[in-house]
Amino acid sequence: MTQGGASTRTPTSRLPDGFGVRIDPRVRAFSDGRVLIGGSPTRMLKLAPAAAAMLDDGYLRVVDSRTAVVARRLLDSGVGNPRPTALPSTADVTVVIPAKDNPDGLARVLKALESIRVIVVDDGSAMPFVAPTTGQVTVLRHERSRGPAAARNTGMRSATTPFVAFLDSDVVPRIGWLEAILGHFTDPAVALVAPRIVALDPDSAPLARYEHARSSLDLGRREAAVVAGSPVAYVPSAAMVVRREVLVELDGFDESMHVAEDVDLCWRLQQSGWRLRYEPVARVAHDHRIGFRKWFTRKAFYGTGAAPLAARHSGSVAPMVMSVWTLFACVAAATCTRIGVIGSAVSLVVTLLRLRRMFSELDQPTRIAAVLTAQGFAGGMWQLASALCRHYWPVTLVASLFSGRVRRAVVAFAVAEGLWDWFGHREEGGLDPARYVLYKRLDDLAYGAGLWKGALDARDPAALIPDIRN
Repeated sequence: MTQGGASTRTPTSRLPDGFGVRIDPRVRAFSDGRVLIGGSPTRMLKLAPAAAAMLDDGYLRVVDSRTAVVARRLLDSGVGNPRPTALPSTADVTVVIPAKDNPDGLARVLKALESIRVIVVDDGSAMPFVAPTTGQVTVLRHERSRGPAAARNTGMRSATTPFVAFLDSDVVPRIGWLEAILGHFTDPAVALVAPRIVALDPDSAPLARYEHARSSLDLGRREAAVVAGSPVAYVPSAAMVVRREVLVELDGFDESMHVAEDVDLCWRLQQSGWRLRYEPVARVAHDHRIGFRKWFTRKAFYGTGAAPLAARHSGSVAPMVMSVWTLFACVAAATCTRIGVIGSAVSLVVTLLRLRRMFSELDQPTRIAAVLTAQGFAGGMWQLASALCRHYWPVTLVASLFSGRVRRAVVAFAVAEGLWDWFGHREEGGLDPARYVLYKRLDDLAYGAGLWKGALDARDPAALIPDIRN
């Protein structure tokens, strides 16, 4: 079986009549709505006057081929979010659950799926799982464990419905999760949609509260397109819904991967031209690991997935992505020397002037350029701090042993980045800043250790190389 090939089916991009698109509230409009700046990463979208006139208070409804083209452009640029007006039936969905030695978790998730067709793939459990007498549950079994990717593929190939939902045995879907997801498939170019994954029991321990706020599986409160290189670069296979036909054509999950196979699937779908969506209104609760040893080793395990991903998708897992001028400005400022601060300021002024020329035809070009320059610098500093504390901490540690100035800068970065991250997640977990920053640094320590182990085992440094652009 060949993994990684392109789908033989070409996505249809024509949105159906009645489909709506709402401009993201963070997008800024200029020149009477003809220029939109926003999205993630930030970009500028220019609309013809006729296209701008189609928007009614930031909303566009597809009524013909012209509005369909504009709506698609808004979605693909990231400045618009879909508002479907119809949805497939839940009878068109089969839920596939890969499981191994987790009978209690299986019983819990099946109780929440009593009205939906389910295939449980027992991946070599010591005690074979027996299907309950109630519900629509089929049990398939691997006599020896072949891994979750193989188990999902077994269930996917046995399903006959247009859509397959993958749920792990340690999750519990919330009411309405599937309906909120299925509406996105009225866009014929969408192949995969995923819900938000929240904590099943967020208040049981301080580590549980940290995971509730900062779980690797939780991609946040904002709806988004799933695009490599963006804040929502992938969605986890713990909970996702996929068009079965498309997944079959892609040969499903890569069974040779025992970590990051979900990331690989998302990126192969994108490379084949399909759109993917993250829908946080739909929620699935996950039974997080809150024992410290299991939590720490799991974070390190996630880090080992970067090396095989870098080998399959060149340049996709770079620890930092920024321009050489932004990098210079950030590093110069981080030196905390007079010449460094001056050099950083000069670089930022040059960037501002270049952007101002680019936006000279817009209203308030200086203001727009200043805002984007500031955003770029702040984002660059955050990336630099995060990379020093997470991806490159072994190098940072060695440098700190030999330089007091580096040591002071690293401590400042570690505290500032942790507090900034806490500020953005403070409403979720309820942890005090000190414990949050401690857990964040341990989280980064574990992931970075796994990242370096994976690179060394693969004898390939690609996952450690930043993407610095001219």
